[in-house]
This record gives sequence, structure tokens and C-alpha cells, in this order.
Amino acid sequence: MRALIAKDRRKWWMLGFAFVATVINYLNRQTLSVLAPVLLEQLRISATSYSQIVFAFMLAYTFMNGVSGRLLDRLGTRIGYGLTIAFWSGAEILNAFSAGVLSLGIFQFLLGVGEAGNYPAGVKLITAWFPPEERSHASGIFNSGASIGAILAPPLLAWITLLGGWRTAFVVIGLLGFLWLVGWLAIYREAGAVGTKEQADRLPLKTLLRSRFLWQFTLSKVFSDPVWYFYVFWFPQYLKVAHSFSMREIGETAWIPFFTATFGNLVGGAVFSALTRAGAAPATARRMAILIFSGLMAPAAFVGGIGSAAGCIGLIATATFGYCGALANLLAVPGDVFPKGAVASIWGFASMGSGIGGMIFSLLTGWLVDHYSFKPVFVLFGVIPLLAAWIVWILPRTMGSSHLQLQTARG
Repeated sequence: MRALIAKDRRKWWMLGFAFVATVINYLNRQTLSVLAPVLLEQLRISATSYSQIVFAFMLAYTFMNGVSGRLLDRLGTRIGYGLTIAFWSGAEILNAFSAGVLSLGIFQFLLGVGEAGNYPAGVKLITAWFPPEERSHASGIFNSGASIGAILAPPLLAWITLLGGWRTAFVVIGLLGFLWLVGWLAIYREAGAVGTKEQADRLPLKTLLRSRFLWQFTLSKVFSDPVWYFYVFWFPQYLKVAHSFSMREIGETAWIPFFTATFGNLVGGAVFSALTRAGAAPATARRMAILIFSGLMAPAAFVGGIGSAAGCIGLIATATFGYCGALANLLAVPGDVFPKGAVASIWGFASMGSGIGGMIFSLLTGWLVDHYSFKPVFVLFGVIPLLAAWIVWILPRTMGSSHLQLQTARG
């Protein structure tokens, strides 16, 4: 009994590490976004060139998601997560030496290589430490780190930049990851015998590639995640271009949509619990919650037609709330279907779809902004979440991993 109580306490500590890592992950990622108004002016970068820099990040992020998931399943959470955050923290510091589009693009590419491991590692940790009925809540807490990081980024980075310049901002944020790494290596241990079982549960690559779930789930990420990337990478620049916000005003307001996103993470798990108490099967409850929260992202299509900055921020804040509410449930879906030893691989492949969508829609965003305005961009990102939700709704709903193990044995 004491061992069970101790493990129950440890799982929340482990989840806390994943949460903090995600906060740091998004502080690193948001540095480019928050500093974009300064960087574009001082380094003479156009919107199209900026979209290409974002593309470089997404290209590395996409490729490495397919690799990092398999590496994490092989190396284990402790070593794999540690290597991931060490790499992206070093890459963040390198950004301080940027001199133009090319160098900034290269350093952002390296940042994407490291950051790709965060979500496969976090989902793997949650699947190992938490039972299925707790994973939506744990996933919501884990993913809320993205929102917290995005909330902290505008005021923190604006303050650092105003005091010490944009190069100092990259260095300070990069050092945070190395502080996390010291605590992680000192405290984290694999979940008892779970690590051994994960090795037994690892599925051959050919088995994963034959799964319809894998490809369909990956396709859903092509259309869902670019919406979040748009708000992460383009929101401060939108405030400057459309509403003439200064760096100080951006620091004072750009955190708001990510503040509401934090509540989306928590409410997403609560809605799942409410639906299951009402009698819905877990697989159905997760998908119903995803549909509900995806619907909240659609009104952002009207942002371009509103003159009030407060009204625009309000619609965007609703969209980010919806995105995170949907993602809190989506994060738990692979663990319902696949064994623990394959979850990081599944999420890694799915995140490749996320990156592919991010690259395509980032370039499209830059082109639309340069040739038209932000108005058609908001229409686009109000519509595609509904398509993503429909794809998730028709995913295979088989619960547990026995059917996959049986396929492996027969194969």
C-alpha cells in the first residue's frame, strides 16, 4: 500500500517536470514570435522571408518528430527527454548570433530539431505513469505548459529586450533549459517495472505503418496544429500591422489568448469526465469533446472584419481556448489504442503531420499577408479545425492494445 501511495505522489512530480519542460519549450518557441516586430525591422526581413524562417523551424520539427518518437521509445524517457531539452536550449542561445535571414533560419532549424522531442516525451511519460481514466486530465496539465509559456513570453521577452536587447533575450531563455536539465537528471526515474514492459510493448515499424489509425491520426494533425502555430508565430506581428501596437503594447496584451488557452487545457479534461459520467464510452467522449472545442475555433474567421483590437483579441482568445480543450483530449487518444511502448512513436509520426501542415500553412500565411492582408488568413484558420475534428471523429475506436499485439504476433 505504501508503495502505491509513493508512486501516486511521484507521478505528479514527474508530470510537473513535463509541464515545466513544456513551459520552457514555448518560451523558446515564442522568442522568435514576440521579437518578430523588432527582428523584421532591424534585420530588414519581409513577411515572406519571415514565413520562410518559420518554415525552416517547421521543416526540422517535422523531420525530427518522425525520428524522436522512435528514439525516445528506444532510449527511455529519462535520457531521451534530457537530450532533447539540452539540444533545443543550446540552439536557442545560438539565435543570439543571428545576422540576417539565412543565419536566423539555420538557428531556427536547429531549434526545431530539439523541440520536436517534447511532445513525444511528454505523452510517453503520461502513458507510463497514469492510468487511462486520468490521462485526459494529465494531458491537459502537461499541455497547459504551452499556454503558460506563451503567456509569460510577451511580457518577459519584451522586458528583457527593452533592458538588454533581443540578443540577450535569446540567451536568457536558452539558459532556462539547462537549469531544468540539472533537476531532471537528479530526480527522474523510470516508472518502476514499466520501463521493462515498454520494451516488450514496442511494435515493429512495419506494424505501425500498416495501421489506418496512424495515417488518419497524422492527417488530422495536418489541419489542426497549423492553427496554433499561426497564433504562436504571427499574433504579435498581426497586432503591429493591423492595430499599430508598439513592443510595449504587445508585451502588455499578446499573452491574453494564451491565458485563455490555459483554461482550455483544464476544461478539456473536465468535459471528457462529464461526458463519461453521462454514459459515453471513453473513445466517444474524447471525440465529442474534440468536436465541441473545435467548434469554438471557427468564430475567429471573423477577426479580419472587426476594427476593434479588443474584439479581435477576444475572438482569438476563444479560438486558443478551443484548440487547447480539443488537444487535451487528442493527446490521450493514441494511449487508448496503442501499447505504452509504442505511444511515443505514434505521436512522433502524428507530429510529422503537424509539421507538414505547419510548413505549408506558414508559407501560405506569409504570401497572403504580403499580397492581401490578415483577413483571408483568419478565415482559413477558422475553417480547417472543423475538418480536423471530423477526421478524428471517424478514427478507429478499438480500445486497448490487444488487437495490435495480435497483429504483431500474426505478422
